[in-house]
Amino acid sequence: MTTTASTPARRDRWRRISRSPLAHLLLAVIVLALVQTFVIKPFQVPSESMSPTLESGDRIIASRVAFGLASPGPGDVVVFARPDTWGPAPERGVLRTAVGWIGDIVGFGPSNQDALVKRIIGVPGSTVRCCSAQGQLEVDGQPLAEGYVFNDLPFTPGVNDCTTTPVSPRCFAPVLVPSGEYLVMGDNRANSADSVIACRGGPATAPDCARFVPRDDMIGVVVAIVWPLNRARVVAPG
Repeated sequence: MTTTASTPARRDRWRRISRSPLAHLLLAVIVLALVQTFVIKPFQVPSESMSPTLESGDRIIASRVAFGLASPGPGDVVVFARPDTWGPAPERGVLRTAVGWIGDIVGFGPSNQDALVKRIIGVPGSTVRCCSAQGQLEVDGQPLAEGYVFNDLPFTPGVNDCTTTPVSPRCFAPVLVPSGEYLVMGDNRANSADSVIACRGGPATAPDCARFVPRDDMIGVVVAIVWPLNRARVVAPG
């Protein structure tokens, strides 16, 4: 008799919970968190290094499933967690960390994830160098047509190139990309602290002058700018 009487009571209790605005909000947060963990995640562009493709402050969407369907490839604009070799993460206070924790869950506001955005130039096993006689970046001996590059470093054939003294700051010796890692650069080439910033200006001063991005640190490929509205558009690979 007790069991029979308690069953309707339990049903009424769950019915009240399911109709509660707080329960709806909690469910929405859980769904949003799952979507950002496995499907897509919004980010805010932290610097001008990808200008004009991406401007500082742009809100972008990164696809997490893209790398499940295919490996990161040359020309992809990617979001990645700052590797340890790229320097320490910025320090944050308790309040800022708490706000960032909320932002990481809902996808809006500040984030605690120290994420960077660059373009993939070299994939595992490829060799990247600069420059060709015309000042072009080369991958495996082939010059790249980089229509997305803005504000490149100075290079004048015969006057300020890779054979003159001093050499052009655009130049760097061949860099072999290790297995499982990627070489990335910014489209705003002269204002980008990227994979080869320590290698520029001539022969590498050390065999490990380049810093790479491990595959495990790749978060997703940028697919769109969603804010501000006047810049909203799809971001295609280069």
